[in-house]
Amino acid sequence: MTNPAASRPNQRWSMDFVSDCVSTGTVIRMLTVVDDCTRECPVIEVDISLGGSRVRRVLDRIASERGLPEAIVVDNGPEFRGRALAAWSAERRVRLEFIQPGKPVQNAFVESFNGRLRDQCLNVNWFTSLGDARRKIGSWRRDYNEQRPHSSLAYMAPVEFARTRAEIEA
Repeated sequence: MTNPAASRPNQRWSMDFVSDCVSTGTVIRMLTVVDDCTRECPVIEVDISLGGSRVRRVLDRIASERGLPEAIVVDNGPEFRGRALAAWSAERRVRLEFIQPGKPVQNAFVESFNGRLRDQCLNVNWFTSLGDARRKIGSWRRDYNEQRPHSSLAYMAPVEFARTRAEIEA
């Protein structure tokens, strides 16, 4: 997969899963979605289980707020390869771009984001419950989107960069 960089918001999203656990040992999963152009993270969905039908609902929620992307880059996990997401993709005319197995570098935007999430949030917080994890991860996501400058975005935060892009395109 050798696609050129996304040049406008909502052109291409990247999506992946991250796992961690709460203090009781219960494993939690996070669905992370990143806009490849703006580096915004419109959602980190946190729960015990996140199957294909749930992924569909999350994508519809994001789309209702910001519109649909042209494509979504994903790995070959069962939630992404299943019928639920294939049907969602066909119904909404959103292309799914599957990376080659064992080549996470082909999904670099979300992999980089997930590394930051791990280093700056998951590794420094102790989650006492699912609700606590949702609150802390949600707070980190808002800070990431609204406050943290990115060198790849001319040292603007993702929301500021997206606003600038919208003004240019208007």
